[in-house]
Amino acid sequence: MGRLQSIVPQMVGGPDYNMSLLLRTLTPITIVPRPDKYYVFIYKAKTPNIQYDQHPFISCLNTYKWGFTGFNFHWNEPRKYTWKEVLSNLYEVTEDEVETVKGLPIAKFKST
Repeated sequence: MGRLQSIVPQMVGGPDYNMSLLLRTLTPITIVPRPDKYYVFIYKAKTPNIQYDQHPFISCLNTYKWGFTGFNFHWNEPRKYTWKEVLSNLYEVTEDEVETVKGLPIAKFKST
């Protein structure tokens, strides 16, 4: 668990509070994710009349000119993310942190 150990007991608030704790602990990378790496970030979907996860935790599948695809652990399925709708940097989660982050109450489902 390493660097996340100290924040896990503090994850008692809502998804916004919990996500802010997590992002303050992780190191932001550039906006372009690498396939087969894990990330959390803040997102706002543009497609009308859909549900989306504003705090995705993903495994990047591929990158494209328009954005990237990732397996979203909160949805348990692949999702598409466009560059313009990514509202934060991407924060990399190491392989040894994946199981811990899967259990954190950070998911925030919204509708457009």
